[in-house]
Amino acid sequence: MSNKALKVEEQIALLRGRGMVIEDEKKAKEELLDIGYYRLGYCWFPFEETYPCLENRTHKFRVGTNFNDAVKLYYFDFDLRNLLIKYISRIEIKFKTTLTYIVSNEYPNSPTWFVDPSVVEQSFIKSFDETIYTTKLRRKSPIARHHKKYPNDKYAPVWKVIEYMTLGATITLYRALRSPEMQKQVANEMGLKYSKVFKNYIDLVKDLRNCCAHGNVIFDFRPSDSIRSGPAISHFPDGWQNLYGALRVILYLLGSVSKKRQGDLRKEVLDLMNKYGTTTEVRRVLDEESGLKHWKA
Repeated sequence: MSNKALKVEEQIALLRGRGMVIEDEKKAKEELLDIGYYRLGYCWFPFEETYPCLENRTHKFRVGTNFNDAVKLYYFDFDLRNLLIKYISRIEIKFKTTLTYIVSNEYPNSPTWFVDPSVVEQSFIKSFDETIYTTKLRRKSPIARHHKKYPNDKYAPVWKVIEYMTLGATITLYRALRSPEMQKQVANEMGLKYSKVFKNYIDLVKDLRNCCAHGNVIFDFRPSDSIRSGPAISHFPDGWQNLYGALRVILYLLGSVSKKRQGDLRKEVLDLMNKYGTTTEVRRVLDEESGLKHWKA
């Protein structure tokens, strides 16, 4: 698409000129005005001749590329993001609860152990106070009420504070624990034998969660750090550093929360694949780019 704004009729003419098949022009106009040309562009990119190269991109489509396939891929991605937010939130809550419980019971007389230099690294405490607690958390209603009731307290207790911390901030707190043994205990409760593997897994959960929350496409998700070998991946299929690998991690960690929820996620992802992967080209993207050819009910 050029840098000049185009009317929807011009957008359709441009797509057809690049080789896209558009059978129902009225419906295509509705989709373009509803979703937007730019956003849909992420979903027809895999159908371009030069995919996945961004340099020297011609924007020409493979022979037979259908507009409806890009729309199907968009809705698969949209529904999967919403689905994952629900299940990732269960993992996040379990992680926060486990971290709070284990460390608080190790230091029962220190309800604000998250700023205790004998418990966590000093670098975390300084950053937490300056960039998180004072500017963000202190304004939250339950924490504000705590300070109104106890004006001499510099901080609310951990079980109130951690409830309003982001997943990223909670992971940073976990990594800042001075005790490797406590890190290991948390990892064990989350179903992992080694804290190194758990750190890798929970970082991946955070990255995927952020993609989902911010509306990024995830069918072509690639982890920022390679997924470590561990119990989430019992074998190594080709190209598992992708959405499939990430979903396996989510699935594994979800098992520490609920075996039923684990089974529900497995089935619901398969249902989405069957709902939207009804054409050869969409299925090709899900199988090859997402790695979901390995997904089993």
